[in-house]
Amino acid sequence: MSDFTIEDIESIEENIIIEEAEESDADFASMSGASSFIEMSLDVPVYRLKMDYSNDTFLAVFTDDVLQANDMVISPTKYGIDMVRVVGQISRNGPQLVDVAHVIKKADEKDLERAKNNKKLEEEAYNVCLEKIHNRGLDMKLICVHYLLEEPKILFFFFSENRVDFRELVKDLVAVFHSRIELRQIGVRDEARMLGGLGQCGRDFCCHGISDKLKAVTIKMAKEQNLSLNALKISGPCDRLLCCLAYEHGNYENLSKDKMS
Repeated sequence: MSDFTIEDIESIEENIIIEEAEESDADFASMSGASSFIEMSLDVPVYRLKMDYSNDTFLAVFTDDVLQANDMVISPTKYGIDMVRVVGQISRNGPQLVDVAHVIKKADEKDLERAKNNKKLEEEAYNVCLEKIHNRGLDMKLICVHYLLEEPKILFFFFSENRVDFRELVKDLVAVFHSRIELRQIGVRDEARMLGGLGQCGRDFCCHGISDKLKAVTIKMAKEQNLSLNALKISGPCDRLLCCLAYEHGNYENLSKDKMS
């Protein structure tokens, strides 16, 4: 899920987890332990779920009840068991093999209250981590912090253009929070995708509001769309080529084929 990756580092203590950042969620099954490829008949609804803190989405099934958009549910995720939001039911034309998670239950009032309390803890953890980063002089930008609802684990997302030796930082965080700590290094495009914002068009970032998947974007796409190659006009606030160049590229290819035929 990242433009830059970090190497796995051996755990320093039993309650430390350090994961390598990934560019996709293809490893969902191995990380959650609750995802599987199953053949879906049309009478089994498949839902798209969203982790609001990271803007990642994934597919899941739930046969105990009908889920509606914006329902909160407890489900395995690639980070662990957590509370996530229902985006909606996906459309399917026929039976197919789908890699899905299995929703555990709908979130109840107790779950919602715990999640609300976790928000306050995340703000405190963010400030503590910022202080520790500063004290150790690490070249890293802290993006966000998230407490898993159903597991004693805290996620810290950070950006850095270089690999960072954060082993001592992890020790500092474990000493403060007495919980499993997972640091994930993300790229600058991931930062924009997670946090969102307004693009040049005045609308929400494509990578945040339209899709959670970062598509490859090339300067060739801008040329084929007859756009100015001025970097200021074809780059987003993340200083990378605009995501919409990739989203619209297929339409321009089809138009070009129609002209040639």
